[in-house]
Amino acid sequence: MVPAIAPVIARRLLLSGLLALSIWRPGPAPAQTGPRFTLPPGFAIDVFADGVGSIRLMTFDSAGTILVSEPSRGRVLALPDKNGDARADAAVTVVDGLDSPHGLAFKDGALYVAETGRVLRFRYDAAAMKASDRTVVVPNLPRGQQHWSRTVVFGPDGHMYVSVGSSCNVCRESDKRRAAVVRYNADGSGETIFASGLRNAVGLAFHPAGVLWATVNERDWRGDDAPSEYVTEVKPGAFYGWPDCMAVAGQLKPDTRFDRNARCDGVTRATREIQAHSAPIGIAFYTGAQFPPEYRGSAFVAYRGSWNRSVPTGYKVVVVRFRDGRPTTVEDFVTGWLEGASSWGRPVDVIVGRDGALYVSDQGAGRIYRITHRS
Repeated sequence: MVPAIAPVIARRLLLSGLLALSIWRPGPAPAQTGPRFTLPPGFAIDVFADGVGSIRLMTFDSAGTILVSEPSRGRVLALPDKNGDARADAAVTVVDGLDSPHGLAFKDGALYVAETGRVLRFRYDAAAMKASDRTVVVPNLPRGQQHWSRTVVFGPDGHMYVSVGSSCNVCRESDKRRAAVVRYNADGSGETIFASGLRNAVGLAFHPAGVLWATVNERDWRGDDAPSEYVTEVKPGAFYGWPDCMAVAGQLKPDTRFDRNARCDGVTRATREIQAHSAPIGIAFYTGAQFPPEYRGSAFVAYRGSWNRSVPTGYKVVVVRFRDGRPTTVEDFVTGWLEGASSWGRPVDVIVGRDGALYVSDQGAGRIYRITHRS
């Protein structure tokens, strides 16, 4: 465990773009100069980009420039730092006119963008920060409905992996690609259900050893502390339980509120349960050299935060410690977005830069933060 924590004061965050909440609505931010971010000793957090809208997932291009999706405006932005001062110089539109773009990935120099109903491939010019020659790689993903976001990553095997959330809170799906991770060849051929029963696997990342991991948002309306959300290894052919089965306090339990005959037969246990309603989104394994050695190989996860829990939870970045390729503990890494019933923003993604810094996108505040370690 981290022995102590040190507060860092950042500048005030704007709350534009937060969704209306059914049970709990973030109140106005406290009358102070900014969120009181708390990190382990030796770490610092600074604003890298500000005023960039309701952003979601990030990636780096070959020049080391951050690209980030903005689903609500149908575009992808580039945030160059040409003078090397650790602040973005501008927000450049890479491509627009998209249908809720979310996941971003590069393969052989081409930019892949996961829309809500398709995966697109573009020729990408890193110098101009522009995408062109749009090609539809996967034309007919199930689109929209309750879980609209699609995430795309490429594995060390060269295959493309796409996560598709369920159409509902709890239901029987007619399309087997719902609540699943689907594998394709890089050209979109060879569609295969890689793993299923994953209600909403928003974040995908490969461990340095080559194993796919996901963050999964579980069902609502089963109480403040049930069922658990989770971070899990995604095993080929595995079934993770949704909609019939759920994890509660370390046990697999049938969801008999959904179906009185529900069973947990043949369910693969999630690798690591986390607090219900945390809404884990982005996940990144730390492969840099800037942070202390004990962070290498660990996973950072952004918790977007709850929307219907009586006492809000999440709104932070955690580190999942790994040993021998398996998670051991989950520890708070950055807190401060949530103060009582007030929210300063909603962290949604994490990526590791060439310099070893950790970048965090904040959908609620329209910011990207840069976290560094100062020895």
